[in-house]
Amino acid sequence: MKASKKNEGVFTIRIINVCTNDLSGGAEKIASTLFRKLRERGHDSWLIVGYKNTVNPEIIAIPRFFRSGRWDTFCEKIDRKIDPLVRKHPAAKYFHKGIEWITYPVHLQRIQKGHEDFEYPGTDQLLSLPPQQPEIIHAHNLHGGYFDLRVLPSLSRKIPVVLTLHDAWLLSGHCAHSFTCERWKTGCGNCPDLSIYPAVLRDATAYNWQRKAEIYKNSRFYIVTPSQWLMDKVNQSMLVPGIIGSRVIPNGVDLTAFHSFDQVNARKELDLPLDTKILLFAAYGIRKNIWKDYATLREAIRIVSDRFKEERVLLVALGERAAPQKIGNAMIQFVPYQKDTQRIARYYQAADLYVHAAKADTFPTTILESLACGTPVVATETGGIPEQILEGKTGFLTPMGDAGALADRISLLLDNEEMRIRMSVQAGEDAQKRFGLNLMVDRYEQWYAEILHRQKNDQDPVQ
Repeated sequence: MKASKKNEGVFTIRIINVCTNDLSGGAEKIASTLFRKLRERGHDSWLIVGYKNTVNPEIIAIPRFFRSGRWDTFCEKIDRKIDPLVRKHPAAKYFHKGIEWITYPVHLQRIQKGHEDFEYPGTDQLLSLPPQQPEIIHAHNLHGGYFDLRVLPSLSRKIPVVLTLHDAWLLSGHCAHSFTCERWKTGCGNCPDLSIYPAVLRDATAYNWQRKAEIYKNSRFYIVTPSQWLMDKVNQSMLVPGIIGSRVIPNGVDLTAFHSFDQVNARKELDLPLDTKILLFAAYGIRKNIWKDYATLREAIRIVSDRFKEERVLLVALGERAAPQKIGNAMIQFVPYQKDTQRIARYYQAADLYVHAAKADTFPTTILESLACGTPVVATETGGIPEQILEGKTGFLTPMGDAGALADRISLLLDNEEMRIRMSVQAGEDAQKRFGLNLMVDRYEQWYAEILHRQKNDQDPVQ
């Protein structure tokens, strides 16, 4: 297939990025950023989503209904009337789900059996949704109730399909992260926890795993992960038979927004105290987030507060609305999710340290944002996090669930201003070298070009 040319000698492509929605979530931010940056670079780029929350015409929703019949038409009209509510209240998407179940009762029966949710017929229209036929499909998170994995074999034989994994859902019988369970390597079944997102009602994980394996065996795709940790899992998984090329491309952050800034001014803007040691942790729904480890973080803060009895310690918990909590001599101040990028950056710039306690994480953007702002990080050594932090230079890693070790590293940096300043400089420099947004887009753009070049010249798949 020939790549499009807007100007002689300038490489341009027609590409769609596919993701759950166009606003929230780490995977969604990466997909939206690629879509936007590729358009800025002159490519024909569109974002295809399951749930559209904006009015941008280059962002297109996958239709939830397209079968003929009066019943489908009636349900589709109701569904469209709900769309404005979803834009104002994202939780209204559950009304969409209810209408889908009413429209396709067989769909609901499968869900009750514990089958993963693939019944999204609009996915068949993926290539015809943008105004021009795309040359590459770049898919991100395919869970979230909007995409039919069963189209991958046919799609991947029409045009190249790039899959970026932001979690491990494609590798398992239902969960986005398996924690210590390794049944995903051999076929799942006897699942130890059906409630892990995306939850299923019954243990059909062996069936789900086998169905995915059959889909992948008949597909051809290029795999991207943001961390070597996740790529190592991919190489042990049922995805392997369908892979014709793979690369590790770390996620990037906008260095024009996330950068060093005067701490005093940042605190004044946010109305935070100037005479306090401030720690920051950012996550969606902090206390109930199953991937994070609020209990360990809370205990570490208690230990730290006992060691700094003569000084004020404040943990800013960004991502949840709740009343302040007092732990020992420390305070926890909850701040609801912020949409404004500059304001988010100010929280990193105002903090002395960013603390990230997690049970499972692929490559958290929050750590990258903190490093880019020159704020040292103390984090759990899990998932891809060790690939983000240079131990002893830009931050420290601690064992998962070890509140004492977390408190020791926090205390060390709070008590040693010279070390903290040195780490701050190194964190900013390292983020500039490794985690810039434009660098991420460059790497994807280069790979797109190589994929299409190899395809055009009928060469072996790009490795």
